[in-house]
Amino acid sequence: MIKQFFILCSGADKDLIQSCSNGEQNKYAGIGATVFFTAVMAFIAGSFALYTVFDNVYKATAFGLVWGLLIFNLDRFIVSTIKKRNDFKSELLQATPRIILAIIIAIVISKPLEIKIFEKEINTVLLKEKNAMALNNKKEVANYFQTDLDKNKSQIDSLKSDVLKKEKEVNDLYAVFITEAEGTSGTKKLGKGPVYKEKRDKHDSALKDLAILKETNQSKIASLEIKAKELQADLDKKVSETQPIIEGFDGLMARINALNKLPWLPSFFIMLLFLAIETSPIIAKLLSPKGEYDFKIEDNEMAILNMLAQNKHQSGLQLVTDAEIYDRVYADIKEDKELYNYKKQKAIELLRLQADGFIEKQKKSL
Repeated sequence: MIKQFFILCSGADKDLIQSCSNGEQNKYAGIGATVFFTAVMAFIAGSFALYTVFDNVYKATAFGLVWGLLIFNLDRFIVSTIKKRNDFKSELLQATPRIILAIIIAIVISKPLEIKIFEKEINTVLLKEKNAMALNNKKEVANYFQTDLDKNKSQIDSLKSDVLKKEKEVNDLYAVFITEAEGTSGTKKLGKGPVYKEKRDKHDSALKDLAILKETNQSKIASLEIKAKELQADLDKKVSETQPIIEGFDGLMARINALNKLPWLPSFFIMLLFLAIETSPIIAKLLSPKGEYDFKIEDNEMAILNMLAQNKHQSGLQLVTDAEIYDRVYADIKEDKELYNYKKQKAIELLRLQADGFIEKQKKSL
């Protein structure tokens, strides 16, 4: 049962292969098994590749099944259409387009499986790339908001600086009227005289201005700090909104690019393995000598070609014979008086009808 199934997979003629020896049947069963298991691997590879895209088992499995059947049909067609010739060069030339197609199929099949085999290493590469992208994204978003943040900070610093300047001015005035009272500066007279009073009033006025300035600037600073928090919240929100996009950087193309950043030798040998599997049925048919099945196929083809050649020759003879017969028939008819009189009568009737019709048209025109 399994042997018959694999022979069916090889694309061999069922009736013809049954008449061959057991060894010949085993050869084609082996070719069919290779075709079948290549299609199975194509199904697995296609399913995994689409799972990384859709993240849905059912969609990925459905596509993988279609992809596996497509590869199965292509491989079966490639193997079944290669025919053994007496010249190896002509056989190789005949198989070259099929080998190229097999190479393409092998590469397409192997790539998703390579991604699965090196999944852990690829995840490491993707993690590094995601971290770098997250840092760059945060930096870009921060640069976008940096102008507003710097402007807000400079305004707060300016308001605080005004308060500090005013405090320094008040402290300086305080030192002036104190030293005036102590007699260590100014008029250098000990006691609280008119100059002391003037300096004290100036200090008190500046102290009131400082209190007003503190109250005013504190209100402005509070508003600016609220705005700064809003800007920071917008920045954090923008970063958090873009983070899922970075986390989703895990598709098929990203994994292929990550695979290309790994050492190429292991991936290359896996691709060579699939290439050997995919081309093995074709190589086997090229290298194997003509077998019983090939001779029977050639014999059937020769029988058909002979039949077609005979039919063509008979058709040519029939054409020549029919032409000669019809030449003789028409030559005999040409001398027949009865046919001549009949055609003459009909020609006269036709001329009369034409004359009557012409007269009728002339009457209508008058």
